[in-house]
Amino acid sequence: MSNVAYQVMWNRLISVVEEQAQALVRTAFSTSVREAGDLSAGVYNAEGLMLAQAVTGTPGHVNAMADAVAHFIRRIGRQNINEGDVYITNDPWEGTGHLHDVTVVSPSFHKGQHVGFFACTAHVVDIGGRGFGADAASVYEEGLYIPIMKFADRGTVDETLIRIVRGNVREPDQLVGDMYALATCNEIGHRRLVEMMDEFDLVDLEGIGDFILENSRRATLERIAALPRESATGEMRIDGFATPIDLKVKLTISEDRMHCDFTGTSGLDKKGINVPLVYTKAYACYALKCAVAPEIPNNAASLAPFTISAPENSIVNAVHPAPVALRHVIGHMIPDTVYDALDKILPATVPAEGAGCLCNFQVSLRPAPGKSGRRSEVLTFNSGGAGARPTVDGLNATAFPSGVMTMPIEATEHTGPVIIWRKELRPDSGGAGEYRGGLGQYMEVGATAGHEFDFSAMFDRVDHPARGRQGGQDGAPTTIAQDDGTRMQGKGKQDVPEGRRVMLAFPGGAGYGDASQRDPALVKRDLARGYISAEAAREDYGMSAAAVDAVLAATAKGETA
Repeated sequence: MSNVAYQVMWNRLISVVEEQAQALVRTAFSTSVREAGDLSAGVYNAEGLMLAQAVTGTPGHVNAMADAVAHFIRRIGRQNINEGDVYITNDPWEGTGHLHDVTVVSPSFHKGQHVGFFACTAHVVDIGGRGFGADAASVYEEGLYIPIMKFADRGTVDETLIRIVRGNVREPDQLVGDMYALATCNEIGHRRLVEMMDEFDLVDLEGIGDFILENSRRATLERIAALPRESATGEMRIDGFATPIDLKVKLTISEDRMHCDFTGTSGLDKKGINVPLVYTKAYACYALKCAVAPEIPNNAASLAPFTISAPENSIVNAVHPAPVALRHVIGHMIPDTVYDALDKILPATVPAEGAGCLCNFQVSLRPAPGKSGRRSEVLTFNSGGAGARPTVDGLNATAFPSGVMTMPIEATEHTGPVIIWRKELRPDSGGAGEYRGGLGQYMEVGATAGHEFDFSAMFDRVDHPARGRQGGQDGAPTTIAQDDGTRMQGKGKQDVPEGRRVMLAFPGGAGYGDASQRDPALVKRDLARGYISAEAAREDYGMSAAAVDAVLAATAKGETA
């Protein structure tokens, strides 16, 4: 078959898995999937190698899921793989890093022959245990564990599994609905694959698979071969749970690979912020691929030249039974740590540090004593600012590296008796620089009358804000307190009495380059938009008092600065 035909089929496979992902978005019950896009979808050959991934989804999911199908093949056994089967797990070490991610794998058969697999992952709102948070001392406390097993055997769903799940989680309808949604989206992918195979008269995926993997491997190796053969170290200190965490990496560029060695990184934490190696690998590989080969499609071959190692029982290579529920808090900081090293080899390539981890929180609502109402679990996904880039400002309230979307207030309030009183951009939170860091957000959260709640915080950057690059200034730190001034911790479940609100300020991204070099027109624009205050315009960017007054006067009149 010609290369042109194979290229058409490659593009078709990408559209197939994108439709698979969109089917999951449309049918999922959890708001984390429907509204935030915290999911992944992919198609694999019969050997379990990922051929294509959906555009919709997160690198932590899809890059970790790239390794997951091999575990399913090994655990299920090839002799037990049948048409109509659906497999499931939320194993943190053989899935995507914590119990709240459910991965479903379905074998795809064409004319009676096993030709490949479809896989997808979704973050579910509740999996039982202590709830989504960092408070557990082991993975056993963090929720219900589903080993790799059959969700459906030759088309028949395991009703015993369904009953066990329903009996162990707080939101059984949501979770069971998500499990069926995951299975259904794989079925959508399978149907589209069969249509493609019939159209191109394919009996298997070996030809197109070899074309995809070989071309991806060659293109990636060409990019790496063009880089300097150098090594550099990077590091970052972040909040941790009770004590700060040090992330350290040595990046080595060879002729045919880029390797990240995390020797020197802090050891395991007692609380649930530890990271299985599969998740560390997912985000380290993502960081390198973004910098070196961003336009090459993600698959097993394009990921293979990026390799990772970390000492066992370091916080980035946690082994069972370490608590790992909030593995994303540390995992999302890994790209900026890698970029600290890469910036020393490839200057003017990578951005300044950003907020890093998602600014998530979960609210466990219940009627206050003596009041009536309903219990509910509400999870919201929110973002701080992204770091400034070498030639352009950072993005406001945008999740890098996860790519997860911020949830609309309306969708959040629909899921339970919670009120978001305030959600707006946070002026002056982006670090000053020739290119300004992205802004964080303000949020104000409370419950409807008659309810109290536990607030499970999942924040970082409280004591260690994003650091500027090449002379840029740091971003603003995270702050969290109740509306009466009571301070709250950046991580952990905390009680909020009836009538109280939680006041949040999410961190900003750091600046890039010396602020004195910023285009004055951009400073005026930021002042007019309210991104920076008059004080910041004067002190950070050297704008004269008269110029500041003129911009503010023009803005008040509705004129363009």
